[in-house]
Amino acid sequence: MRTLTLLLILAAAAAVADGPGVLLSRYAKADFPLTANPDAAHWKGVPGVFAENGPMGQPAPGHRTEIRSRWTQQHLYLLFVCPYQTLYLKPEPSTTTETNKLWEWDVAEAFVGTDFDNIKQYWEFQVSPQGEWVDLDIDRVKPRPEGGWRWNSGFEVKARIDEAAKIWYGEMKIPLKEIDKREPKPGLEMRLNLYRLQGPPPARTQVAWQPTGARNYHVPEAFGRLRLEK
Repeated sequence: MRTLTLLLILAAAAAVADGPGVLLSRYAKADFPLTANPDAAHWKGVPGVFAENGPMGQPAPGHRTEIRSRWTQQHLYLLFVCPYQTLYLKPEPSTTTETNKLWEWDVAEAFVGTDFDNIKQYWEFQVSPQGEWVDLDIDRVKPRPEGGWRWNSGFEVKARIDEAAKIWYGEMKIPLKEIDKREPKPGLEMRLNLYRLQGPPPARTQVAWQPTGARNYHVPEAFGRLRLEK
């Protein structure tokens, strides 16, 4: 009985353990224009991480996604490099207004949390291959009205599609003051997970940086970390 109890405790601890991944965000002295181009001067030589499995940990062949990050005193930048097989795009896209339920189409997503005492409260940022966007204020304990999509961080996005290479690129510029009250400095950490939804239903491809162990991406216990570095 004592052994069984110990095993149950260990299993419960494992179920809420943070993911092992760390994305290092490299410092930039000044803000820079969004290009959605990994070969741009401000992205050259910046190492990233790769998302290549589904949320249950299963391989997602053909969709190995690279994510890089930079930061300034004002903003957090994320760049997604997204190989694809088939695009699933929303007709009549808008790049001037927020698109609710953008996740029903192809997107790259970042879930960012800065409250380490309340990990079920975090923010969700999405960009589509067409440059559509949505940001959401998420609280898994006390859900926000309309899922939190009415919240507006003022973040910016840029996207482009390379049809010949079958890769699309998405870039985000997130105001740090909207997600973190702490002073940005090297060594500061945030909770993070990164995802994609790709291709038409019913067989959509799901890609997660830190697998969640569930088909639902909203598992903050599985988040990895983003660390600011010089």
